[in-house]
Amino acid sequence: MGSSTKPARGMRDFLPAEVRRREYVIGVIKEVYERYGFEPLETPAVENIETLLGKYGEEGNQLIYKILKRGVHETTGEVDLALRYDLTVPLARVVAEYRDKLPKFFKRYQIQPVWRADRPARGRFREFYQCDVDVIGSRSMVVETELIAAATGALEKLGFKDFVVRLNHREALTGLLACAGVPLEHHEATLIVLDKLDKVGREGVAKELSDRGITEAAGKRLLDFFSELASLEHAADIAIGDDPAVNRQGLNSAILGRLVEFMGTNEKGAKGVEELRSILEYALASGVAGRIKIDPSLARGLSYYTGAIIEINVKDLAGSLGGGGRYDNLVGMFSGKDVPACGFSLGVERIIVVMTELDMFPAELVASPADVMVTVWNEDSIGDSLALARELRASGLRVDLYPEADKLGKQFKYASERGIPAVVVLGDDERIRGEVAIKNMSTGEQRTVKRDVVAASIRQEANQ
Repeated sequence: MGSSTKPARGMRDFLPAEVRRREYVIGVIKEVYERYGFEPLETPAVENIETLLGKYGEEGNQLIYKILKRGVHETTGEVDLALRYDLTVPLARVVAEYRDKLPKFFKRYQIQPVWRADRPARGRFREFYQCDVDVIGSRSMVVETELIAAATGALEKLGFKDFVVRLNHREALTGLLACAGVPLEHHEATLIVLDKLDKVGREGVAKELSDRGITEAAGKRLLDFFSELASLEHAADIAIGDDPAVNRQGLNSAILGRLVEFMGTNEKGAKGVEELRSILEYALASGVAGRIKIDPSLARGLSYYTGAIIEINVKDLAGSLGGGGRYDNLVGMFSGKDVPACGFSLGVERIIVVMTELDMFPAELVASPADVMVTVWNEDSIGDSLALARELRASGLRVDLYPEADKLGKQFKYASERGIPAVVVLGDDERIRGEVAIKNMSTGEQRTVKRDVVAASIRQEANQ
């Protein structure tokens, strides 16, 4: 019995139409990111293990694909390398390594695959592309606003309409937990559990909080607070109808006000709320305030976040299309110096899954791999067919060349199966007269034109 031809679980082969979809999505995102002044960066697929460990929290550490030492060390289980888990930690390493060669405010986008030893599910893979956009060097909340605007602009250009940008702040969360009675040493574990609130519900979160040593009283205070916010939001949705973006600014202000009441004089919490207010103010000027929803339950599991945290969700889609936040201490782990940083990552694979299911891709994207196919009349005419293909390519057309002197019917069938809209025939009679026959594969009509106007004729017919 032969070995399986399926790829490893959570990994995928990409056939031509799928590659075109991915390239289309990446192309749109790159175009939008570059409009905001971001530059491209690439880093290696493999990082030193110490670069990655300890940067993603306890759950993240378990999902890193570790690489055994080579040679005699393979039997010992020793690890020295790993596949990159995300693009943010490698960026922090790059900034620490090349800080003197980078601009004061380093604005970069990076679009490369990452690997996670996760359980595969719908829209979740072990190898997938990330589209990151980050700003290094500024503590201003203008950075968060620009990142939200760039990510929002990319999704809107791809055709997404019904999505919301969830926004929170790690220091607001810290103040919230402290005032609820959660001890500092349990904050990280509590944040991990709170991040599951929309997935497992109140009862599931309450049980997991208890399992992690959080008192029932503290857990109840937290969950009662979130229930109150949910009621606020429900009332606002009823008041404003089907478009929650219409009055989201007012709802956001009410949520921040309730946060302040709950936290009282907690210094960290107050700072977090003020920074959220600044982002909302700037977002109003940037035209994206209607997309933003303040969500105090948003925690995001990665331990390196220090300030604002962001996540984009689409209606009726489990999980998110992207997330990010401020991570002012991460670069310092490598350089020993404080370097402020903030970033956002779009999940390309999940975007492609949703766009495919909702038929959001342009029709012409998957219609055809070529504008025209050149046939081969017989063995003696192969040179003429090659020359004609070269001429048409030089004119800017995408040209496929049938590689064999096959029956003309088979060549037409091949072009039809590939969705190629036009086929040119260079028969004996046409070659003598300096002409070429062009067949429209949609209508079946065939006409003869002079060889020097073939490209113009194909373009004219395609535009009709």
